[in-house]
Amino acid sequence: MNSLKRRTFTAALAATAFTGLSFGTAFAQDAQKTFALIQINQQALFFNQMNEGAQKAADAAGAKLVIFNANNDPAAQNSAIETYIQQKVDGIAVVAIDVNGIMPAVQQADAAGIPVVAIDAILPEGPQKAQIGVDNAKAGADMGAFFLDYVKANMGGKVKYGVVGALNSFIQNVRQEGFEKTVTGTEGVSTAGVVDGQNIQDNALAAAENLITGNPDMNAVYATGEPALMGAIAAVESQGKQKDVKVFGWDLTAQAIAGIDAGYVTAVIQQDPSAMGAAAVDALKTLSGGGTVEKTISVPITIVTKDNVEPYRAIFK
Repeated sequence: MNSLKRRTFTAALAATAFTGLSFGTAFAQDAQKTFALIQINQQALFFNQMNEGAQKAADAAGAKLVIFNANNDPAAQNSAIETYIQQKVDGIAVVAIDVNGIMPAVQQADAAGIPVVAIDAILPEGPQKAQIGVDNAKAGADMGAFFLDYVKANMGGKVKYGVVGALNSFIQNVRQEGFEKTVTGTEGVSTAGVVDGQNIQDNALAAAENLITGNPDMNAVYATGEPALMGAIAAVESQGKQKDVKVFGWDLTAQAIAGIDAGYVTAVIQQDPSAMGAAAVDALKTLSGGGTVEKTISVPITIVTKDNVEPYRAIFK
């Protein structure tokens, strides 16, 4: 590494917090492929599982993987991509916070000849080579259909539900819309409204508590992501509403499984974040070798209930 590159490299390290392999290791062998994963945070189990899947795929491919933790800061994601462009990585995978704001950096990477794939969060039309994840609108609608069937079979056909969302998350808004389009207008179904957990568990807890206390007749909650679900579960417990409020949401955790066992968490959409991370690395390996991949790489979901939760217990001990 020449002196100019070394100064740039040192400045990048000082300006941003990188996790995963160290840069010294990641860029030591020019002949070895190096891929970067731009992550949202490392608090959510979902993202950590994605990182694990990506790392396993990189190890299997004989590639290096570096992971950037943006700590929920969209500007930090843009800066990280710019730094990785300077370092001439062989491919970039991004789990975008701001799907529109990330696009100039994605375009810069493409102009530099570095393929970019998007995971989970759906980017607008652009030079990215693939979109990896679930069909969030369909999955939200599927949960809506499950919800209606449950209400009819177990709640006398009447329900007042509230949503714990993350209004700063494009993808969670899609999940919310898919659910609400399915259930809205159904006889016996009314809504208590939407509260914003901002994709942060503590904020979701406070928002969910406000939703519950403000709507004592509310008897169901739909949570659009892991922090929202964790907040909703904690709020139901803190308010002693386990017998009164049924919880539906996204992304299993040990606490969600405990809620399923207790009977108040009814259904949770489980994605396969490990498979998403692995698919991203596999796609980047193909692209960096001059190959092509499908524009949309879908990873299936499962609606987990008391009837099929057993296989997931070992994962979420």
